[in-house]
Amino acid sequence: MTQPTTTFTGPLGSTIHVLRADAETIERLALIDWNQHFRRVCLDPVRGLITLMSPSGLHEQLSHTLDIVIDVAADAVQKTSTGLRSTRLKGRGSPPGTGLEPDCTFYIGDSVDGYIAAEAEGEAAADAYLEDVPPDLVVEVELTHADPDKARRYGQLGIKELWQLKAKKKTREVTSVEFLALHRTRPPAILRVSHVLPGLSPSQVREAIAKLKSARTRQERTEAVSRVILKRGALRVQEEKAEYVSLGNGCPDSQTDSSLRRSM
Repeated sequence: MTQPTTTFTGPLGSTIHVLRADAETIERLALIDWNQHFRRVCLDPVRGLITLMSPSGLHEQLSHTLDIVIDVAADAVQKTSTGLRSTRLKGRGSPPGTGLEPDCTFYIGDSVDGYIAAEAEGEAAADAYLEDVPPDLVVEVELTHADPDKARRYGQLGIKELWQLKAKKKTREVTSVEFLALHRTRPPAILRVSHVLPGLSPSQVREAIAKLKSARTRQERTEAVSRVILKRGALRVQEEKAEYVSLGNGCPDSQTDSSLRRSM
């Protein structure tokens, strides 16, 4: 049984429709190919949410830009990476067609070889690997009030890190980038620097995105991002654990949010 639809317009102009329903209804709806009607579909029986999204052009442009930034950043710290863009992520045993769809999804480091090998075996093997080995990083480029608990849900699926972007539609400017450390049982926590791409900071990602606006060729794009993330040793493998700030209560190794803000 579904409840009335709530419609949001995202800050980048995307349209999001959100419905709530019981788990059985969502599992039945998952049998329908909703992607014929909407570019992005999320059917989550765990939280009883159905999210249908029509991304704006700016939304898609930023997603593509993050693919470039992360690819170059991974090279800078001598890590392999592979992007899966908006691949559906779900837990083991979840009904077919259900799960979350981030704007960008990445394996980084040791997990890359396993995914590439599974993908070579076929779609079924790749899907199985995706359930067994959660991706290292997901990105959301457009924040709305449609699903405020999404970060915690990514953590429950085993994702290590979430990047969240905010941007202005009129100026097409990214106003903020936030990194969150995720955990299956603890609340999300704000990171000063990335754990999966050691040494990379939110401010460097924001600057790299701005530099890409004037790049036309692939070489220009790579050089533009490299200049930002490599200057002054911006990317360095961290020998000690990066500090982070809990977004909830009861998370060890945390500081207050105000102390983080003062130190940034």
